[in-house]
Amino acid sequence: MSKQIIHTDAAPAAVGPYSQAVAVNGTKTVYLSGQIGLEPGTGDLVSENFDAQVRQAFANMKAVVEAAGGTLDNVVKLTLFLTDLGKFTAANAIMAELIPQPFPARSTVGVASLPKGAQFEVEAILVL
Repeated sequence: MSKQIIHTDAAPAAVGPYSQAVAVNGTKTVYLSGQIGLEPGTGDLVSENFDAQVRQAFANMKAVVEAAGGTLDNVVKLTLFLTDLGKFTAANAIMAELIPQPFPARSTVGVASLPKGAQFEVEAILVL
């Protein structure tokens, strides 16, 4: 897979660890369902702590990416869902730590609630 990062000064610069757009050449596109911070063994939230939930959600996403035959480098688009957009900066910092550069395209959405009382959810599109 080959990623081309799209950037223009005619649109606002990214306000976090993401690219304005990503163009790809690949053989297979995989659409991942959203992942929340559930422990795989129990199906329970890892913690009430926001940061712990974000880290677990990304770990769960990574496991699905690997099961599809990819790595985090294959992620071209992420969508983040937060029940509290006041925690946007914390989510950005964790994402910047876990997701390799060049960053994928990304959207962030504030939502009223998530399954099982989660505070964070991540979904992804990857190209293999």
